[in-house]
Amino acid sequence: MATDAQQIETLDEFYPFYLSEHSDRTCRRLHFEGSTLSLMLLVYFLISFNPWALLGIPLAGYGFAWAGHFFFEKNRPATFKYPLYSFIGDWVMYRNTITRKILF
Repeated sequence: MATDAQQIETLDEFYPFYLSEHSDRTCRRLHFEGSTLSLMLLVYFLISFNPWALLGIPLAGYGFAWAGHFFFEKNRPATFKYPLYSFIGDWVMYRNTITRKILF
């Protein structure tokens, strides 16, 4: 497994590191809730074309996730070092939560 000190070059290398940064159950739950709210805001935007919904999407997604990291996980979000892999990793974790590969 790659560590934070190593250079990560693929999503396959990144995802185990990403999961290790989400060992706290409350943090994972906040990620899931923020991602769900972001999806709901996206659907709302597509129906209403309300531009405020677009502002709410990243605020909900990152706000819930970062609260989980700062207050429960007590670590720095991977988003700051690996923004694209972190974004993708969050949706992989979301899918794995829905399919019960990861405990909620």
